[in-house]
Amino acid sequence: MKSRMMKTFWSVLTMVVMIVSVVPLNAQDTAAATVPVKMTVTANVADGKRMPEITQQDVVVKQGKESLKVTEWVPAQGDRAGLDLFILIDDASDTSLGSHLDDLRAFINAQPSTTSVGVGYMSNATVQILQNFTTDHAAAAKALRLPLGTVGAYGSPYLSVIDLMKRWPANENRREVVMVTDDRARRGIPGLGLSINPDVDTAGDVAMRTGTIIHTIYNSGVGRLHRNYWEATRGQLGIAKLADVTGGESFYLGLQTPVSFTPYVDQLQNILNNQYLLTFSAHPGKKAGLQYVNLSTEVAGVEFAAPDAVWVPAAK
Repeated sequence: MKSRMMKTFWSVLTMVVMIVSVVPLNAQDTAAATVPVKMTVTANVADGKRMPEITQQDVVVKQGKESLKVTEWVPAQGDRAGLDLFILIDDASDTSLGSHLDDLRAFINAQPSTTSVGVGYMSNATVQILQNFTTDHAAAAKALRLPLGTVGAYGSPYLSVIDLMKRWPANENRREVVMVTDDRARRGIPGLGLSINPDVDTAGDVAMRTGTIIHTIYNSGVGRLHRNYWEATRGQLGIAKLADVTGGESFYLGLQTPVSFTPYVDQLQNILNNQYLLTFSAHPGKKAGLQYVNLSTEVAGVEFAAPDAVWVPAAK
C-alpha cells in the first residue's frame, strides 16, 4: 500500500514539475512574439534652424511605459522617396477658392518625379476623381477646377475621404492627402456646444489603419453657415483633429480664407522633404487592431509628428 502511494506521489510530482517548466517557456514565447509595423514620421525643427542628423538610435517608440524595438529608420529619399499625394477639394467650397488654384498648381508642378499626384472633389460622401495618380504633374495640375459651390444632399467631407482611402491603390509608397474644406455638414449632436462631427474619429481610424497622413487647409464654404462663428469653429476643430491624429498638419488663418495658399504649400513641401520611414516591433494581439504608441527623440530641437496609432496584425 505504501509503495503504491509513493509511486502515485512521484507520478503527480513529475507532472507538476513538467507543467511548471513548460508554462514559463510558453509565456516567454508569447511575450517575445513581435511583428514589424511601419509608419511615416515627420521631423520638425524651429523656423530657420537646420535639421540635424537623426539616427535609428535617436528614435524612441513607447507603448505605455514599454519601449519597443526600432528596426529601421531611413529618410524618405532616393529609392525610398515614393509618395502618393492626393489633392482633395470640397465641392462645397466658395468659388473664391479659384484665386488659390494657381498656388496649388505650382505646388503640384514642384513635386519630384518620385511623387504621384491625384486630384478629386468631395460631395455627397464620395469623391469625384478628376485625375488618378500620375507622375505627369502638369496633367494633375490641369485637372484642378473651380468648386461647384454646393453642399449636396449629404456633404460630410470625412465620409468622402474615407471613400478615397478605401479606393487607394496598394503599394509601398507613402500615402498623403491635402484636404481643402471647412467641414460644416452633419456635425455632432445638437445641444452639445462645440461637439465635433462623429465622422472625424471614423476617418481618423481608417487613416491610421491604412497609413494615410491627412493635411487640412481651412477654406470657407458657401451659404450662411460659414458666417456662423460656432459652426465655423466646430468645422475648424474637426479638420484640425483629423490632421493631428493622422500625423498631418492643419493650416488656417482664423476663420477666414487666407489671401494666398503659398505659405501653406511652402510649409507642406518642407514637411514632405523631412519625412522618415520607421519600422518597429509591436506585440500582436489575438485580433488585428490599432495600437497607440508615442514617438520621441532626445536630439535637441527636434519634434516628431506621426499618427497616434498603428495597425498591428493579429498574432499567428
